[in-house]
Amino acid sequence: MLSIYFGEKENVMHGPSWFKFNYNPEWFKDELVQQMIEDIDKSKVVSNQLIQSEVLGPIPPERLSGGVQTLISAYGRPDLVFNATSCGENCAKWLLKIGEVKDITVNLRYFMPFNDMEPFKIKILNNDTIVTNMDEYTDVALDYI
Repeated sequence: MLSIYFGEKENVMHGPSWFKFNYNPEWFKDELVQQMIEDIDKSKVVSNQLIQSEVLGPIPPERLSGGVQTLISAYGRPDLVFNATSCGENCAKWLLKIGEVKDITVNLRYFMPFNDMEPFKIKILNNDTIVTNMDEYTDVALDYI
């Protein structure tokens, strides 16, 4: 399940910085990782060290967008808490998809909408509640942002 903590929190990893020094090249063999890269960065995984970008041409994984780096980090290391504030709204559906297969926790410091993705299941750690739709999510999120 996807768990979110809104606002400042200690021991939270900055996705792009953590990714740069700690990602596992084997993660790029995973179909979900490849789908996230294709959807968000419009790029294709050629090998675990080479990404073909429509915009930039051939790039190493370290040149992927901060949002994709954060998603991959949260997926690869669900035991850590990542700051998903660097993720744009286009990452919302992927956070939910990751949460369907792994228990992950992210920190958000802005209101990330999950429009048109209902029903969903998100645990809000600030008040230990589970929300299943945008109305519930909005009511809780706005209390903490």
